[in-house]
Amino acid sequence: MYLALRNLLQDKTRLALSVIGIALAVMLILFLLGLRAGIFEGAQAYLGNSPGSVTVLPQGVKNSGAGSGQYLPAATADAVAQQQGVARVTPVLQVRVVPELHGKKELIVLIGYDAALGGGPWDMSEGRQPAADDEVVLDRVLASRHNLAIGDSFELGGRTLKVVGLSNKTTSLGGSVVFARKPFVESLILTPGAASYLLVSPAAGTTPKELVAALQASQPGTNVLLKSEVMANDRAFLASAFDQIIMLMVAAAFIVGALVVGMVLYTATIERRAEYGILKAIGAPNGVLYRVVISQAIVAAGLGVLVGIVFAFALGWLVMSWRPQLLVTIQASAIAVTLGAGFVMALLGALIPARSVVRLAPAEVFRR
Repeated sequence: MYLALRNLLQDKTRLALSVIGIALAVMLILFLLGLRAGIFEGAQAYLGNSPGSVTVLPQGVKNSGAGSGQYLPAATADAVAQQQGVARVTPVLQVRVVPELHGKKELIVLIGYDAALGGGPWDMSEGRQPAADDEVVLDRVLASRHNLAIGDSFELGGRTLKVVGLSNKTTSLGGSVVFARKPFVESLILTPGAASYLLVSPAAGTTPKELVAALQASQPGTNVLLKSEVMANDRAFLASAFDQIIMLMVAAAFIVGALVVGMVLYTATIERRAEYGILKAIGAPNGVLYRVVISQAIVAAGLGVLVGIVFAFALGWLVMSWRPQLLVTIQASAIAVTLGAGFVMALLGALIPARSVVRLAPAEVFRR
C-alpha cells in the first residue's frame, strides 16, 4: 500500500483528474439508477397510496394502465360489494388525456373517484377535494409549470374545470395525476358507471389471497389480482420500456470508468518501471507486484466512487429542481451496486498494468 500511494502521489494533478474522471462515471451510473427508481416510484405512487389490497380488473388486463378502452360495468362493483369477506369497494376510473395548457400538450392521468369510498389525493398541498363535477385537484408541479393556482380554470375535453386543490407526489414521466369526481370522467368517455378497476378491502378474518380466490370464482369476465401483483406488473411494463436504454448508458459509464482507471495505472506503472525492475531483481514475487498495482487501482477507484456518490446526489437535486416531474430516488441498494461497480472497475483497470509489471524483465530496465 505504501508503494501504491507513493506512485499515485508522484503526480497529484494526474491523480486528481483520474479521481474526477472515475467520479463522473460513477455519478452517471448512480444517477441513472436513481432516475430508474424514481420512474418506478412515481408510476406506482397512486396504487401505493390507495385503499384496498385486492384489485378487480377487466378480463385479460394485468396492470393499472393497460386497460385503456376496457371497463368494468357498474354491476360488477355492486356484485363485488355483496361478496362475503369484502369490507369496502373503491371504483376507480383512470383515463389518459392530452389537453393543451397554454399552447403546450400535457400528458395527464385523470383519476375519477368517489370521495366517500376513497381513491382520491393522499397528500394535499393546499385546497380541498372536488365537490362538483367541474372541479379538480391538480398536481402541484403541473400547476406550477402553467402558473395555475386555486380558483383558476382550464379546458379539458371541451369542459371548463376549476382548480380547487393541489396535490403532492403525483407527477412522473408517465404523466401528472389530476383528480376529479367519477361522474365527470364517465361523461368524458360516455360510459356511465364504468370503472377501470376496483380496489377491494377484505373484511376482518379474510386474507387478501382468500378474497382473490373467492372473487375470481364468483366474477367471471374479470381478472382478480393482489394489488401488490398489479404494482409489480406496472413495474415490469415500465422496465420493458426504459430498462434497455438506461442499462446501455450504465454499461457505457462503467466502461469509461474502467478505462480511466486503466489509463491512470498504466501511465503510473510505465513511469515507475525502474522501481518495479529493482523489486523483481531483489526477489519480490509476482504476488507483491500484483498487490501494488491493485492497491493503486483500489485507492484511485475508491476516491472516485466516494466523490461520484456526492456528485450523484448533487446532480439529482439539480435535476429535480430544474424539472420537478423527474423524480431521482437514490436508494441504498443502488449505492451498494455502485460501490461494487467501482471495485470491478478497479480490478479491470489494473489488469493490463499488472500484467506488464509481472512480465517486466529486470535486465531490460538496467540496460536502459
